[in-house]
Amino acid sequence: MIGGFCDAKAVDKAYGKVVKKPERRFNAKDTASVGHRSRNPQRRAIVDARRKGSESHVIAPDLRSGVERLGNMIAEAASIVPFTGAGISTECGIPDFRSPGGLWTRNRPIAFDEFVSSRDARDEAWRRRFAMEPTFAAAKPGRGHRALVALYKAGKIPAIITQNIDNLHQMSGFKADDVVELHGNTTYARCIGCGQAYDLPWVKARFDETGSAPDCTVCDEPVKTATISFGQSMPEDAMRRATELAQHCDLFLAIGSSLVVWPAAGFPLMAKNCGAKLVIVNNEPTEQDDVADLVIRHDIGETLGPFVGN
Repeated sequence: MIGGFCDAKAVDKAYGKVVKKPERRFNAKDTASVGHRSRNPQRRAIVDARRKGSESHVIAPDLRSGVERLGNMIAEAASIVPFTGAGISTECGIPDFRSPGGLWTRNRPIAFDEFVSSRDARDEAWRRRFAMEPTFAAAKPGRGHRALVALYKAGKIPAIITQNIDNLHQMSGFKADDVVELHGNTTYARCIGCGQAYDLPWVKARFDETGSAPDCTVCDEPVKTATISFGQSMPEDAMRRATELAQHCDLFLAIGSSLVVWPAAGFPLMAKNCGAKLVIVNNEPTEQDDVADLVIRHDIGETLGPFVGN
């Protein structure tokens, strides 16, 4: 069984000596990022990654061989950066957004400009969030979360990049500063004007009292979940940190993401273009599969479960 890691030495003993790579340096052009969520219009980054050596692309024929090869790649990497999407949290009871039956197939997403301009849209956004509270409150980290935090505690993972808004990586044991949230966090709220933070119970109490979404007590601007909506600018600090992590890792793990929402979907390709090995773990094919070094199309919990520390 793969697992039982308690520190970096234990990992190296289980897998062999860690291979360290020379530090890579990049100029300012490498860190450019797009400020909004959209689909990739030109696929240029994918073409560049293919040119880096697509012959290494392998789809694991079965779960066992995929896990074995992933274990070997983990052994050889000095710095691993996971990039997680909704798929890692579905076994925790949190539904994804885009799959058949997902949240956005039942309710049209409310864009940021609509939220800002319409009181009705803000009220509807908060009604939806309150309706989801029992689901988020009941969710606990799954096997995928626990496997990644085991590697984090073993010193293999410096930080994690996530598209998820559910706070489960922090609950699993990652320090908050080591979770790079590209799309924010739904477990609290912020004023869209001054940035004042609010607990959700405060928002709920105000909503129940007035029947409407509350405004900030400091500047009177609307209060919104601390998530990134369609059309809203990406968080600059998170994008900068994710860029640095992608550029300097040896192994990049894209886990449970459809890799269709940009600019977040550009980070696996950035890592690949900077010399990292790329692994994609997802039940469904992605348009980046043919640039990956390993593709595992199996359940995330079953794939990463063997890496959970005892």
